[in-house]
Amino acid sequence: MFHRLLSVVRRQRTGRGWQNWSSGRSGASAAEAHSVALPAQAHVVICGGGIMGTSVAYHLSKMGWKDIVLLEQGRLAAGSTRFCAGILSTARHLSIEQKMADYSNKLYQQLEQETGIQTEPLLSSLLRRMPELDTLEIMKLVNCPETFTPDMRCILGESPLVQGYFVLAGMNSAGISFGGGAGRYLAEWMVHGYPSENIWELDLKRFGALQSSRTFLRHRVMEVMPLLYDLKVPRWDFQTGRQLRTSPLYDRLDAQGARWMEKHGFERPKYFVPPDKDLLALEQSKTFYKPDWFDIVESEVKCCKEAVCVIDMSSFTKFEITSTGDQALEVLQYLFSNDLDVPVGHIVHTGMLNEGGGYENDCSIARLSKRSFFMISPTDQQVHCWAWLKKHMPEDSNLLLEDVTWKYTALNLIGPRAVDVLSELSYAPMTPDHFPSLFCKEMSVGYANGIRVMSMTHTGEPGFMLYIPIEYALHVYNEVMSVGQKYGIRNAGYYALRSLRIEKFFAFWGQDLNTLTTPLECGRESRVKLEKGMDFMGRDALLQQKQNGVYKRLTMFILDDHDTDLDLWPWWGEPIYRNGQYAGKTTSSAYSYTLERHVCLGFVHNFSEDTGEEQVVTADFINRGEYEIDIAGHRFQAKAKLYPVTSLFTHKRRKDEVELSDLHGK
Repeated sequence: MFHRLLSVVRRQRTGRGWQNWSSGRSGASAAEAHSVALPAQAHVVICGGGIMGTSVAYHLSKMGWKDIVLLEQGRLAAGSTRFCAGILSTARHLSIEQKMADYSNKLYQQLEQETGIQTEPLLSSLLRRMPELDTLEIMKLVNCPETFTPDMRCILGESPLVQGYFVLAGMNSAGISFGGGAGRYLAEWMVHGYPSENIWELDLKRFGALQSSRTFLRHRVMEVMPLLYDLKVPRWDFQTGRQLRTSPLYDRLDAQGARWMEKHGFERPKYFVPPDKDLLALEQSKTFYKPDWFDIVESEVKCCKEAVCVIDMSSFTKFEITSTGDQALEVLQYLFSNDLDVPVGHIVHTGMLNEGGGYENDCSIARLSKRSFFMISPTDQQVHCWAWLKKHMPEDSNLLLEDVTWKYTALNLIGPRAVDVLSELSYAPMTPDHFPSLFCKEMSVGYANGIRVMSMTHTGEPGFMLYIPIEYALHVYNEVMSVGQKYGIRNAGYYALRSLRIEKFFAFWGQDLNTLTTPLECGRESRVKLEKGMDFMGRDALLQQKQNGVYKRLTMFILDDHDTDLDLWPWWGEPIYRNGQYAGKTTSSAYSYTLERHVCLGFVHNFSEDTGEEQVVTADFINRGEYEIDIAGHRFQAKAKLYPVTSLFTHKRRKDEVELSDLHGK
């Protein structure tokens, strides 16, 4: 098969010869070595003649590319590929991996028909034909290098540092399963500028320089090896390579019971264990059912609703874009869908879209001055967003892009009493009349100056984000906690944040939004200004979609007949059924302590019952359906919503706020 794939390579015998030598790994004799003349130029050069290199060459030729050169130091398929015959499984943890494996399986059968080569992907089939193989003894143990990655997912995509340099590697012993699909997606990326599927979970840019430490890789890979075949429970964490990136508050929070998870190498608090809880039991809790931290997160959410909580969100990616003239505004207006020509001090929620109108990034941008902007993005956007901006920004010495993630500690003050805490610490009125929603102002907090205070919380709850120069972080945190005692302040973690944002129907990039999701498909039309006076990337695609309609729609589902204590929980990836027909999958899930129900977010499609083709999805189509969420084969009824639910709990909270305000006023 691999020699057949090589036939797509066009060899031009010009220039000096290249010695194609046989390495020890190939097992080839010296007589097999021969000289091959390299062409003077090529459209693409592929290094490595294993299944990945040959797959990319095959798919590029199928897509019409010529002058493809494949370089291999030994023989084709002479590396780890030759030891993996038969290891082809389509049962994979990630949806994109399943698609790659399915495509590979079909491709190999197609190649067998094309070439007449016999392929036998499954050992069981071979044993049925030759039962005597079952009694054979192992006479020789073959040991060869294999590649593994820090998160057990392969690496695919364009380098963030060198444009036109693509990588496909780190198969974690699944090269045969992924070879066909991975080669196809990378070839699509090279030819069209993007793959046909969302491959963010495999994208090279999910890693940064921080994951290239040899010591980190050595320790992590030793952990990864046994985990490849282990049961993956929800929200499990790697144990090696930890405490690599931490907030200045890490030790302080750790001493108060913080339990940690890691995102892009950054330690983030999940929740805070009270002194009376069994810490060991919580650490060892692994289940698909109701987790042991349920009551802990409930108390944190309740505090966010009724008093005030502090969440350390320092891991968020933070960029500053400045210019000497209007260059910064002009570039951002082109790269983002919303109108950023707003008064100084205003914050804009917007999307960084690609030509197809899909989200390359979902972020918030504050205008600090006429020529300076502060951009806040998800944690794992640090490399991807930087590469995208650098790729599309002009080479202008008067335009500066700076990554300031490490310069600021971010504290999220959530809850109705957050305004009281900040009012005392800043000696400034923080009411909506003086500090409206989505507003940014530099203030003094305690003894510290230059704190960027923003009236938003990423949850839909009232409160403020504080971006604090790192040298002031501990002081500001201590002051907030000290003043906040009278208002019932406590620490909270990302599990509480997740519950709050999902019940408010807040979609997150990388979970609910991706490069193939447009603002019109997830109810974010308000974050797009089609008529802002200038063109922007993705505008044409959105105009066409607005005219033709959308083919999927992000929807919120509230489970009705689900028993939180006894039934398996939804986590993400559960099938959605509309009127008994498959309609999509969930993208994220959380228990809403407000609604006392599980809430799932997911995209609803309208598949034709006759052809299976996708059809337009309208609000009426969503509202007229009867829905079920399939959790491990058991379907639960669910109510579909296109907008957040206003609950009785919210009204009760407002009533309690008034009573508490009266009490403190006496």
